[in-house]
Order: sequence, then structure tokens, then C-alpha cells
Amino acid sequence: MGGVEERGFLRGSDRTGQECAAGSAPRPACLAAVPRGALAAPPAMPHFTVVPVEDKHRAEYDSVEGLSWVDYREPAAAPAAGDSYDTVSSDGHGNHKENSPFLNASEAGKGGDYYDRNLALFEEELDIRPKVSSLLGKLVNYTNLTQGVKEHEEAESTDGSKKKVSKSPSMGTLMGVYLPCMQNIFGVILFLRLTWMVGMAGVLQSFLIVLLCCCCTMLTTISMSAIATNGVVPAGGSYFMISRSLGPEFGGAVGLCFYLGTTFAGAMYILGAIEILLTYIVPQAAIFHPSGAHDASSAMLNNMRVYGTLFLILMAVVVFVGVKYVNKFASLFLACVVISILSIYAGAIKSIFDPPEFPICMLGNRTLSREHFDVCAKTVVKDNITVASKLWELFCHSTNLTTENCDEYFLMNNVSEIAGIPGAASGILKDNLWSNYLEKGEILEKAHHPSVDVAGQKNSLHLYVLSDIATSFMVLVGIFFPSVTGIMAGSNRSGDLKDAQKSIPVGTILAIVTTSLVYFSCVLLFGACIEGVVLRDKYGDAVNKNLVVGTLSWPSPWVIVIGSFFSTCGAGLQSLTGAPRLLQAIAKDNIIPFLWVFGHGKANGEPTWALLLTALIAELGILIASLDMVAPILSMFFLMCYLFVNLACAVQTLLRTPNWRPRFKYYHWALSFLGMSICLALMFISSWYYALVAMLIAGMIYKYIEYQGAEKEWGDGIRGLSLSAARYALLRLEEGPPHTKNWRPQLLVLLKLDEDLHVKYPRLLTFASQLKAGKGLTIIGSVIQGNFLETYGEAQAAEQTIKNMMDIEKVKGFCQVVVANKVREGIAHLIQSCGLGGMKHNTVVLGWPYGWRQSEDPRSWKTFIGTVRCTTAAHLALLVPKNVSFYPSNHERYNEGNIDVWWIVHDGGMLMLLPFLLKQHKVWRKCKMRIFTVAQMDDNSIQMKKDLATFLYQLRIEAEVEVVEMHNSDISAYTYERTLMMEQRSQMLRQMRLTKTEREREAQLVKDRHSVARLESLYSDEEDETDPVPENIQMTWTKEKCDAEKRNRGSAVGSFRDLISIKPNQSNVRRMHTAVKLNEVIVNRSHDARLVLLNMPGPPKNTDGDENYMEFLEVLTEGLERVLLVRGGGREVITIYS
Repeated sequence: MGGVEERGFLRGSDRTGQECAAGSAPRPACLAAVPRGALAAPPAMPHFTVVPVEDKHRAEYDSVEGLSWVDYREPAAAPAAGDSYDTVSSDGHGNHKENSPFLNASEAGKGGDYYDRNLALFEEELDIRPKVSSLLGKLVNYTNLTQGVKEHEEAESTDGSKKKVSKSPSMGTLMGVYLPCMQNIFGVILFLRLTWMVGMAGVLQSFLIVLLCCCCTMLTTISMSAIATNGVVPAGGSYFMISRSLGPEFGGAVGLCFYLGTTFAGAMYILGAIEILLTYIVPQAAIFHPSGAHDASSAMLNNMRVYGTLFLILMAVVVFVGVKYVNKFASLFLACVVISILSIYAGAIKSIFDPPEFPICMLGNRTLSREHFDVCAKTVVKDNITVASKLWELFCHSTNLTTENCDEYFLMNNVSEIAGIPGAASGILKDNLWSNYLEKGEILEKAHHPSVDVAGQKNSLHLYVLSDIATSFMVLVGIFFPSVTGIMAGSNRSGDLKDAQKSIPVGTILAIVTTSLVYFSCVLLFGACIEGVVLRDKYGDAVNKNLVVGTLSWPSPWVIVIGSFFSTCGAGLQSLTGAPRLLQAIAKDNIIPFLWVFGHGKANGEPTWALLLTALIAELGILIASLDMVAPILSMFFLMCYLFVNLACAVQTLLRTPNWRPRFKYYHWALSFLGMSICLALMFISSWYYALVAMLIAGMIYKYIEYQGAEKEWGDGIRGLSLSAARYALLRLEEGPPHTKNWRPQLLVLLKLDEDLHVKYPRLLTFASQLKAGKGLTIIGSVIQGNFLETYGEAQAAEQTIKNMMDIEKVKGFCQVVVANKVREGIAHLIQSCGLGGMKHNTVVLGWPYGWRQSEDPRSWKTFIGTVRCTTAAHLALLVPKNVSFYPSNHERYNEGNIDVWWIVHDGGMLMLLPFLLKQHKVWRKCKMRIFTVAQMDDNSIQMKKDLATFLYQLRIEAEVEVVEMHNSDISAYTYERTLMMEQRSQMLRQMRLTKTEREREAQLVKDRHSVARLESLYSDEEDETDPVPENIQMTWTKEKCDAEKRNRGSAVGSFRDLISIKPNQSNVRRMHTAVKLNEVIVNRSHDARLVLLNMPGPPKNTDGDENYMEFLEVLTEGLERVLLVRGGGREVITIYS
């Protein structure tokens, strides 16, 4: 083979060829790709394997790129088939080369999914940035967590050895959302209280109540649909939506409120079932019987408590034993509801031409209870003899027709019978349009019915139909609202839905429209068909203890009675099934620590402990025993939940969060706010005290979660709201400096870290927290020396260390760690760039460079002085706490002592303001403040003291005032000697550094140029001021260079001799004199002070005197335990004006 007969090119589809080239394909595949003739070639001859390409167009394109693949392997040295991948190939001359230049062996083993030649640019990052194809595969295969009912049903019916394959969600809109919502919305209130509500409120106000409640749920559904279609909603329904939209605090608070509402709903349904059972089905089953005429209600409540508890235990056992039974009977319970409602419509239509016979017995205009008599007449004829009827006996207490003991109202008014169900064609609607609210114990009366208004006997009251509770529009709203709840049933089953984002909005809105139409039509039908006194008769006493809505139904009242009983039982079971799962979801989120135990359950995930708690809370509702008292309680909790659903949608819409992209487009923030307003109004309309209690419970849960510090980041709207509010506030802040009245120290604390990245002086943080007391801005900054790309991990670790220390020291603020090649540059960057907009630091807190005298390295104090100059140039204030290790911790208390201020020069009033701020903290609160100022010989010290006292009075600062007179005195020998020593030391260190440099240069000359390795020293406080020595030094010596080197050595030796005869600089002598004299005065007056604040002199303009400046500061603060050097930023920070 002298040449290549057919040129082959790699294609994206030729996966085997390119994998063999990379050494990542299995060997059998590579062997299969080699033509048979290639394996028969002589071993000594290099072989070229040609890979044919079918796609001519692609081949032409590749030829432009110049890509071709040739196999250099020797056929004789073909790899064994057992090897999983190729690591080395041969070029035919015995030289081996790597087949996979980009992937190591372990990565090559991952196969073609990892290495794709079309993605060669990205192959090194494919482990952290996966291919789109693999990502989409994972997303498509994502399955929602199914809601409790389904997976528990599967778990219970599955043996340990035989497990079912989990089915994908397959429920549609009708079965998955529409019918469950219908079942949950229709309930006990429709059958037991709607007729009574229409009788009390009238048709018009009943329309208004239904309209308010249905508008509330419709607007909430619109908001819920927007949230539910904004991404995948796992099972958890409303709790998941609220917590992920408003954060763990709101989510936990509202989730528990929703749980309590669902639990009390279970209690309400059970009470409704017991009321139907004992009042309309088997009244003789009552255990407690009224001993007198007036304790009937208390006996009934006791019966309901006993039977309600038994029912609750039975239902809890059913739920515990198997949820699948509840799920299977759900359709049966829904059928009962539908049949009952259809029977109402059928009865209303029939009443037009053939109204049912339910006569009402009236005494005057008062309604009589048919429980105690059968004939509605005062007398009856027996054997052609007129005798007293049962009614006469009850009112006159005698069997003959004597009137001595008769009730006066009974004697003065006639007994009459009217039709209880006049029918839709009777025109009774106009009488039932208006409200007829009653007080507790009031007799039901028919307006415009003939009667003589006289007082009757009190002991005859039990013969009339009485109102058992006081009614009003507000009371009826609270009682009716539970009959429109249940809109979350669809979203709770989101895990079972085939297309939740389509089914939830459509199904829920259709369910609300359907139920609203049913409620509106029922209100109209009841008002048009049933007599007003019968409507106001809650328990059907006037119609022989029949269920009032049952009197209208066709073919028999028993259809409604039996149907409503089973539907309420089913609704109770559903509540006891759903509530524990909701509590389990909250407990598993671990945002409320004390609920963690309720996250556990049976082996199949059944929430056993949560069911137990739910049963106990439901028992509390059953012990209340009154349906009318329990209904407003659960109204509050549901309204609270709906309020926050609307709030979540409104917040997300107004914030325009990038992730807010609901598929449901028919929402608006105004609708959400309207729904929220209606929810809030309904809460206070129905029961203002229950509303306050519910809000208090939610508020306590919110604060508890916030206090516990729920470390959950769910991308919630409240965080987005905080960001928007912060942005708005920052934009509103003036870019210029704030007014003097608003000035407070906004700190930038420069921390030093040791080699292990630990904070070297944590008391700097303590001091910052005491100075700030949680107010204003605090930024903790630090600099790490190095290259950002190489030390990014160290910077992250250092930032976390500082944050932990901030938590310990209770510093509320931000942390910023900068990586820079030179520490001084990093500090300059921090001083320039920290903060944002109007929230920038105005004060720098800098640690003192301890041990600068003992160290030969000048970097520490040069960094310090450089930072002082930077802050001065930036017009920032500077605080330097000296001996910061002796500063008090946050746990110490100073019960006595002084904070002494030495006000030597005025630079904005910082010295006055800082002690005042420190005294706000509990550590310094009991310290007294003393202000000293210095008077020269020509100053009037007495007048100065008066002026200073007046100034402090106008500043509203309480402090003792002292003026210290400093007489002009000659410079002492001590001062002169101190200055001389300072300058000699400075000169000596300079020479030592010079000779050290010379020694290093000499040593460098004898090093072999291949062995030069620059040793990086651990940075102490600053980088080396000299230029770094290059790694490879090539020096060419000439005669001139040699002579200059000798002269330098000679001058260095001579300079050591000059140290003895040096004379101090007069300017330095004067400065030393001031430092010594001031120090004497300060130590004399403030040696026992808790803290001494004094003006910090500025560094010299000439940088040659920097080391002398450090010595002046040392002399100024000698002998003082705690000193705070203060340097103003060049502006006034305190004012006498209000």
C-alpha cells in the first residue's frame, strides 16, 4: 500500500471510528471496524486503516477542515478482545503514543456518552455540564411524587416479594380534578343549612352571601391556577405552592392553618352526619334525653359529642387500616351528592303543578312545633261530642274545655294550617325576598298573618318553633363559607394527573362555576317553593321533624336524608385522609422542628402519628358539638390559606420574576389583590375575634420558623420582594453624603487572618458589634494574597470562617474577601469598592500592627500607614483600636468607670459621637463620659470650659468637662534621647536591610541557573517592597560594574560608623516632645479609664518619615490599657440642631 486508495474522514455518525481513535471504545468494536485484509498484512509493515464515508457532502466539508483518521496499529499487536479500552497505540516503529490526549483512562471508560468529537470543545466539562440530550432525557423521565391515596393503595396491595411496576399518572381533567372538587365543595351545609340561611337572610342577601363566597374562591382559583401552571407542582397542593412562592415562614404558617382547617372540616362533617342520624333517621337512638322543656339543646349537644367521638374513632380506624377503601368509595359518595341535588330540582319542578303536602300549624302568626300534637285544632269532635284537643291540653293544662289556666295568646288567636311547600307557582318568592333575622329564643312568626298581639305564658314557649342562635348577615357568612371550600382538591392530586398544568385550571374553574350555579339556583328555588317560616325552621320541627330540604325533594324526603348522610360521612373520611398527609408533608420539610415526629409512619408511608394528632384535634371540634360554632373556625383557616395563595400570585406577578411564566394566562395582579381583600373582609365579617385568633396563630408559627432559622432556599417571592425593596431603597438613597443628622458610622472592618485562615483578632468584631448595636451597615473585609484563579477556594473558606465568627460575635452585616497579588492593593480595593450606591462605608476600623518594632520586616507598618493614607484620601473616618485584646467581650458588664475623650483637635465631632454610641450597648451603658481638652498658655481655660459645657448641652450629651493646661516647657533630655534612639534605630534597620540585599545578591551569583527556585514566603502583613528576583539570572560583569559594587560595599561599612555621630532632626524632636507631653497628661488623668479616645495625628506627607510616625503613635499611647485612635473623615458628623 504505497498510498491511500480511498480517503476516509471522521463523521459524527462514525462513533466507532472516533472512539477507537480516542481509545475509549471496546476492542471488539475497534476490530470490527478494521477491514479483513488489514489483519492479514505482514507484521513489520505499518498499516493504514481506511474508514469509508457514505455521506459525500459531509466528506467534502471535512476535507476542508483537513480532518482524517488513520490507524497506525500493527495488526500483529492487535489488542485482546477482553480489554475494555485502549490506552496506548503503536506507530509501527515501536514508539507508543497516547490514543486519548484529553481523557484519562477512567474518563475514557465512560464511553461514547462522555466523549463526543462534535463536543470536543466542551469535553473537559461534560461531567459538570452534561449534554443537552442526557439532560432532556432526565427531565422527560421525571415523575411527580404521587399524592398519598395512590401510592399507599399500591403499597398496601403489594406483597414484599411481588412488587407492581409503578404506573405513570393517567388521570384526566374530569376524574382527576372536576369530580373531586365537586365532591369536596358540595357538603353538609348545602343540605342542613342553606334553606335556613335563605329563610333568615332572604333571597337577595343570600344571593349576596353566595356571590361573595364564590367570588372569593373563583379569584383564588385564578391565582392558584397561575401558580400551579408555573412549572411542575409535586404532590402537596396548596402547601407546596405557598411555601415555594412565599418562603418557608409563610409556607409553614399557612400550611398549618390549612391543616387545621381541613381537620376541623372533618369534625364539621362528622357533626353534620350525627345531626342527620339523630334528628332525621333514628331519633330514638339518642342517649341523653331532655329532663325539662328547656334543656333539649344541651341533651342534643351531649348526644352529638358521644356519637361524634364514636364516629371519629371508627373513621380513624378505617383510614388507618386502608386508604384504598376511602378512595374506592369516593365515587359512591359523590353519586349520593349528585342524586340528592337532582332530587331537589325534580321536586321543585313537580311543585309547580303538584306541591307536596306538608301542612304547617299556626297559632295566630306563630309557628307551632308538630312534635307534641297531631291535630292542628283547639277542639276535636269525638262521637259527635266536641272535646279538647291535644293542643288545648298543652296550652290550658286540662282535658276539659275550661279556660282558667289557659295561655292568653292561645285563647285570643285562632289555630290555622298553611301549606309548608306552596310550590314555585304560588308567588311566595316575594315574601321571601327580604331578610328576617332573629335573636336567640325568638318565636318564628309569619308576617302579615292575622293575630292578636298579647303576651303568652313562658312555660308554653317550648310548643313553638324557636330560633336556637342569634342570626345576622355576618354569622351566616361564617356558616356558609365552608360550603364553597374544597377548591384545592385538584391541586392536591397534581401527582396523579396526566397533564396537571392543563387539568388543574380547567377542572377547578368548571367545578366552581358548576357549584356556584347550583347554589344560586337552590337559593332561588328554596325562596320560590318553600314557606318562610319553614325555611327559618332549622331542624324541621314544623314539618314533623323532616329535613326541610327533604320536604321539597322528589320522590321522597328519604332520598336527601340518606344521600346527605353518606355524602357527609364520605367527606369526613376524605378530610381525615388528606389532613395527616398535609401534616406529614410539612413535617418532612423540617421547617418546624417539633413536628419532625409526624413525618414518620408505617412502612408503606402511611402517616400514623399525623393521623393520631389529626384525630385529637378533630375531637376538639366534636366536643364543641355545634355545627354552627365549628363552621366559622374552619372558615378562618381556609380564608387565611386562600388569602396567601392570592398574595403569592400577586407578589410574583408584580415582581416580574424571570421564573414566573405560567401557562395559565388569564390572571392579573389586580384580581389577586381583589381576592385577597375579599378573603380578609370575609374573615372579619364572619367573626372578627376568630379572625384575630387565626392571624395570631399564623403569626406565632411564622415567628417561630423565623426564630429557628429555617435554612431553606426555595427561590420564594418574599426573597424577591426583599430584593426589589432593597433596590428601590438603594435607588432612593441620595448618592451624596447623608445629612449630618442621619450620619452614623457605617463600618468597614479590616480583619487579618492567620496562616490557617482564622481570624487573628476577633475582638475587632466584638468592638464593631458594640459600636453598631445592630444598626446601620457593617462590612467585614479581608485580603488574601495570591492569584484569584488559584486561591478562590481559600477565599471561600475564609469568607465562611468570618461569617461564623460574625454569628458568634452577633455582628449583623456583610463579608467580603478579596484576593490580590499585594495585600496593600487588596485593602485599597476594599476601601474603594465596598458597599453599593448610597449604602457605602464611611468609617474604616483598622487593627494596630503589633510587634512592628521587633520585626526586621517593614511590611506590617508600611501597610498600616498606607491604609491610613488611603482612608484620608477617600475622606473616610478611621478608628484604630489599640490593645484590642483587652477590650471587653459582649458578655462583660462595666458597672462603673469612665470613657475618657481627649479632644485635642476638631475633625468633625467623631470623638463626641463614638462614646455616645458605645453607651447604647449594655457593656458600656453604666460608664460615665469625660471630655478633656487641651489649653495652651494664651488660652482662657475657664471660658473654654464654659463654652465646652454649653456645646455639650446643646448636643444633648451628658459628660464631665475638664480643660487641661499645657505650659510651654523646654524640650527635655529624655525627649531628645528618645528621638535620637528612634532615628538611630531607623537608620540601622535601613542599613541591615541593605546588607541583607547585598548578601542575597552574592549568594545568587554562585547558584546554578537551573536550580534557582523562588521560595514564596508566607505573607505576614504586606508584600516585599523590593522587586522579585527573577527565576533565571544572567549577569554580565564589566569593569565599571565591579568598581561600582566595591564603592557600594565601602559606603555601607562607613554608614555603620556614622550611626554613632548622628544628630536628630529638629522637626522630629518637636513631634516627639508633643507626644511625650501629651502622653504624660493623658496617663496622669486617664490611667484608670475603661477606654481612652484621642485624636490620631496624620502620617507625614514625606514617606521617608513613616517609621518615625509609628514611633510617635507608640509614645503617645504608652501606659494606656485600651486606646481608640480616631481620625475624622473631614466632615461634620454631629449637630446641635434638631
